[in-house]
Amino acid sequence: MRILFTGGSGKAGRHAVAYLRDQGHRVLNVDLKPLDMPGVDSRIIDITNAGQVFDVMASYAGFDEMEPGTGVPRFDAVVHFAAIPRLLLTADSECYRVNTIGTYNILDAAVKFGIRKVIFASSETTYGVCFADGERKPDYLPIDEEHPVVPEDSYAMSKVVNEVTARSFQRRSGFDIYGLRINNVIEPHEYAQNFPDYLANPDLRRRNIFAYIDARDLGQMVQRCLETDGLGYEIFNVSNDDHSVGLTTAELIETYYQGVPAAEMGAHETFYANKKAKALLGFQPEHSWRMYLDRPGMV
Repeated sequence: MRILFTGGSGKAGRHAVAYLRDQGHRVLNVDLKPLDMPGVDSRIIDITNAGQVFDVMASYAGFDEMEPGTGVPRFDAVVHFAAIPRLLLTADSECYRVNTIGTYNILDAAVKFGIRKVIFASSETTYGVCFADGERKPDYLPIDEEHPVVPEDSYAMSKVVNEVTARSFQRRSGFDIYGLRINNVIEPHEYAQNFPDYLANPDLRRRNIFAYIDARDLGQMVQRCLETDGLGYEIFNVSNDDHSVGLTTAELIETYYQGVPAAEMGAHETFYANKKAKALLGFQPEHSWRMYLDRPGMV
């Protein structure tokens, strides 16, 4: 496929772009800074500028596409990851502005150019736990896509607004628009770098609901969305299968979630449910921190 990928220079984006490139797709990355990756061209644009978004949505992906002399090819899909990536990087109002206006512009251009598959990045923060003032417990466990989304911060608010915007564009167009509520993205080197601290102090993972998504498995998730047509508007949690700490499910509930209704779960089953992605897309995470840390006695 010929894919326009926004935000491919970021932490999550560069791994997803590499995964898609390796699957044989032609990927054009658009971002505020270029991505130095063989086989991937970059364009510098501001997604809050509608003119720039419309321009790049109908542009060449590289000089080689000029050779046939048949005009500019159309994109088959848009993957939209570009955003202010978290709270406390910019003014709250700027975070909200960039994320909501940028997403509106991307969806508007994609639909008006007839691109029938759009995948956009939402966030675990929509559930209101991650960036709460103090401790905010989920309504129930595991958290699935039906859990209420009532966040208190500008970043998560922007993601909830983007989901509503995407649903509206999908209803008007009938295209496939899938939103990914991405959990905390872990790059391969971060297992050795960060997980010993998580095992020693599980408190560090409370705001992420003790979950994570391997950056390579996030790439697989995007690929599964590209392969699956006809779902209309859908939202998917994106996570790996296990907790990001050494405690069992029962131990975590006893320590952190007393009184929270919980379904019967496996000993290490993630609290950030990914069953919908498995059922509708065939998503199957391939990586676990247990594969990369040498911890005698750890299961």
